[in-house]
Amino acid sequence: MKQSNARLVWITPDAEAVILYIARVSSDQENTDTNLIKFLVRQKHWSPFDMANMCVEIETSRAIATQFLRHGSFKFQEFSQRYASPKDAIRYLGRRQADSNRQSSIDNLADNEQQWFIDAQEVVIQRSFLIYREALKRGIARESARFLLPLSTQTKLYMNGTIRSWIHYLALRTTEDTQTEHRSLAVMVRTIFQDNLPVIAEALEL
Repeated sequence: MKQSNARLVWITPDAEAVILYIARVSSDQENTDTNLIKFLVRQKHWSPFDMANMCVEIETSRAIATQFLRHGSFKFQEFSQRYASPKDAIRYLGRRQADSNRQSSIDNLADNEQQWFIDAQEVVIQRSFLIYREALKRGIARESARFLLPLSTQTKLYMNGTIRSWIHYLALRTTEDTQTEHRSLAVMVRTIFQDNLPVIAEALEL
């Protein structure tokens, strides 16, 4: 099945050093004591983390992209189906509806039901893209023809935010309450965060 992905586009150079420098704005001491970052996290002094940014490229479906776009403290740039045609859709495994939570699911779908879901997706995707391409041949504008495509249609977006925003995003979206397909991307972002901001990640116990 076609996979979603997250990768780093750019991050403020020496981001942790920048955050330390800003945090010590009222002090004439050297700005290299990483214990200060742990203190900031422990005391929930988040404002210095606004002084560095990170931009991540997200490849996912339109359905999951909508969940990212709800995070209002970020800035986004998304692939536009008004100007270019999408190439494919993402295939997902199905899950059973949870009994007590309308926003949750359980990963115990019977094999025959799982296969039905996989086959049904393929029918919808192939048929939708066939009709979409036919619409374009008939001169129908991309901005209209895109209404024929499913929510599983692949998209790409760039998500830019302060380190403070990423901290709160990861605290929310790496939990079990987040939809599985979104959480898997959030875990990829967490790895990017850990690799590029190791002191902050350790302080946050990521």
